[in-house]
Amino acid sequence: MDYKQDPITTIHDLGCPIELLEERLMQIRDRSAGAVLIPALFSELERPALSQIRDQLQHCPFVSSVVVCLYADTFEEYARAVKFFAPLPQTTVVIWENGDRIRGILEYLKERGLDLVRHKGKGKAVWLGLGVASLLADAIALHDADIVTYDRSYPLKLLYPLMEQEFGISFNKAYYARIGSHTRQLNGRVCRLFVTPLLMALAELFGDRHYLRYLNAFRYPLSGEFALTNDLALNTRIPGDWGLEIGMLAEVYRNISPKRIAQVDLGIFDHKHQSVGNTCDEGLQKMCRDILSSILRTLTETESVVVTADVIQALRVKFRRKAQDYTRQYFVDAAFNNLRYDRHQEEVMAEIFEQAIVDAGGRYLRDPAGTQIPDWTRALAVIPDLREQIQVAALADAREALDRSFCGSLTIAS
Repeated sequence: MDYKQDPITTIHDLGCPIELLEERLMQIRDRSAGAVLIPALFSELERPALSQIRDQLQHCPFVSSVVVCLYADTFEEYARAVKFFAPLPQTTVVIWENGDRIRGILEYLKERGLDLVRHKGKGKAVWLGLGVASLLADAIALHDADIVTYDRSYPLKLLYPLMEQEFGISFNKAYYARIGSHTRQLNGRVCRLFVTPLLMALAELFGDRHYLRYLNAFRYPLSGEFALTNDLALNTRIPGDWGLEIGMLAEVYRNISPKRIAQVDLGIFDHKHQSVGNTCDEGLQKMCRDILSSILRTLTETESVVVTADVIQALRVKFRRKAQDYTRQYFVDAAFNNLRYDRHQEEVMAEIFEQAIVDAGGRYLRDPAGTQIPDWTRALAVIPDLREQIQVAALADAREALDRSFCGSLTIAS
């Protein structure tokens, strides 16, 4: 049985019944409210994963509000999303992030000197959602819309350590075993074959750096499931690229003490998989590039590390050996557990990721500045009621969806 603790608090699943955790959380619900934030594309409404997420959330009385930040091409798509989430018993806000009302608010913010219009993708959705969710709850759990193994234990495990105030936890990140739901195999290629050997190689190059120890403490640093307090949400810059998960860890590292950080075991977990991509501007290759850029930037900011072309070449060589060693270890683990494992393809994948080091390193040397959305405290300095404006705009969009009769009979939270 695994009792191992890390530089951050590790919350193991040692068999505590979910019903008992839920009972504890219900007892403290009156003094600490929890929200769930889901950034989503409209296309995900047509996949079974999001339907399962919605149906499970209906049985989560410890969640007081649900915020969905949706990218939809048309108002009809947005209206269908409002109808889709209508069965939820919680206060539910569906933000149409690229709709006219939200875009108009952001355009006004741009006129006041803070340009958020140029940001796109998941980072922008997370930023908008955190603004509204921080109005509604003390603790906010965030997860993606493509989790095929989702059940009510996920938000419960994410929120409980924050809502139990005697724990003193402000940020809680999920870790889990990425095992394929249909084909029993090891998933999580970027974490296994890129991030893990990369961190080991960086530690050998730069020595015992506190930030690298911190990242290594996370058992799944790329998990997109985490929870944070509303005050931390307002003081966190959101990365605007595919390095969002690693970039969030960097922001947490800057903002709070390690004793206020935890990770929790969600068990067996699987979700939609990204393609590898044909170039370093696509798919998992782009993800690797953005991850490395984020790590190098934070090492320079916090550890005064100097990155040169020679360092990038040395990193590439060390990464190759570390990745090869890990493929052997994964082979043993997979074979013992009767999991499908193609060792040759794993090494091919590691070689593809190695090329991302060259591309990311060159780009970083040319332009070390990252893409980050300013934190909410800066935005509120420009427009103090910005969060309320976004919430009102989302509710107006939802009511208009009713008025146009796209959705039939719905109940919209006020």
